[in-house]
Amino acid sequence: MFTLASEETYSDGQIIIKENSSGDWVYVVLSGSVEISKMIGDKKFVLEVLKEGETFGELSFIGGIKRSATVTAIGETTVGTIDRNSLDQEFNKLSSDFRSILVAIVRRFKIMIDRVTDFSGRSEPRIPKTLSVSYPDKKSFLKAYTGNISEGGLFIKTGNPLPEGEVFLLKLQLPDIPEHLKIKCSVAWTNKNESAKGGRPIGMGIKFSEMSNKDNKLLHNYIKSLIKD
Repeated sequence: MFTLASEETYSDGQIIIKENSSGDWVYVVLSGSVEISKMIGDKKFVLEVLKEGETFGELSFIGGIKRSATVTAIGETTVGTIDRNSLDQEFNKLSSDFRSILVAIVRRFKIMIDRVTDFSGRSEPRIPKTLSVSYPDKKSFLKAYTGNISEGGLFIKTGNPLPEGEVFLLKLQLPDIPEHLKIKCSVAWTNKNESAKGGRPIGMGIKFSEMSNKDNKLLHNYIKSLIKD
């Protein structure tokens, strides 16, 4: 049986781990059960239900990544936090090569989860199209080009992407529209090495968060015309 550092009891519906939070503790269900879920767009998808004796949180411990899913108590549930020193000791008994393989598997699995979530959460079609865009970087505006576009976001080809999560103002030039569309955006994902993130192209994925009604209508009509063509 596992060596536990602590135990904690949760009431029905109480969140034990929140998706995308930091932390690398590993837990075991001592009594009750927990629900593993993930948000795709604005919808919640239940991935698995774990019962007494089953563990969760291993991906973050092995791969050093953020939590990939939300864990919620079903009914009154008691979980134990597995002692970190004992886990580290067992993990370090493995050869360095085998530890590297495990870490690589976990990180590759996380990339697969992110890609499935990305594609499943899209309600708008991504259309291959090259358009001129500009955005701020270190107090100056950079010019770049899109790789594809939808009503929810676009992809920018660049070898120097902005940091993930950064919020910025994008200027998008549509054909036959004299003024730039000004769109508040955030960086959804980045990639500087095409082989590093499951074959994603070099650049950054941008999510639209806010724009004027006028610009929104212009973008909607433009995407609609591309789909029609």
